[in-house]
Amino acid sequence: MADRVNYRLVWSPKAIEDVDAIASYISRDSPSYAAAVVRRILDISYSLENCPLEAKKCAEFSDDTIREKAAYAYRLIYQIQGAVVIIAAIVHSKHFLD
Repeated sequence: MADRVNYRLVWSPKAIEDVDAIASYISRDSPSYAAAVVRRILDISYSLENCPLEAKKCAEFSDDTIREKAAYAYRLIYQIQGAVVIIAAIVHSKHFLD
């Protein structure tokens, strides 16, 4: 049986700014929904410490280490580098990355 890898989670400054902007935008209409969205994003990010490879590959990139998971109408974009998972960005699901 293979040893289980415990990945270390790192948030990029861009991803932190994205979460703050999402929370600010949603909270103008619904502070409770904004809190739920942020909580879901955080819960998904914590789950990546155990199983980051289970998510689908990010369609905009040919790099297999760049993956995404959905959180409501948002995509959590991250890259796996060895035993480190870097949360790169949080984008609306209707937006494509450059």
